Amino acid sequence: MTLDDELVKEVDRVVKRLHTSRSAFTRNALREALAHFSIAQLERKHRQGYESHPVVADEFSDWEREQAWGDE
Repeated sequence: MTLDDELVKEVDRVVKRLHTSRSAFTRNALREALAHFSIAQLERKHRQGYESHPVVADEFSDWEREQAWGDE
């Protein structure tokens, strides 16, 4: 893996403040990036599902009474 010098310097500054290692920081960053990617893919599939099968009028009207919060 090749990283530019400025990025490595910035990571080194952060890991010093976090009292961790460059490797631990990088592992965590990669895990977070993978999780972000996974969520983005799920959101894309969800969006495509609604685009191909849009909500129809009154589709959820039966559930409106269930949403009463008691503030009326």
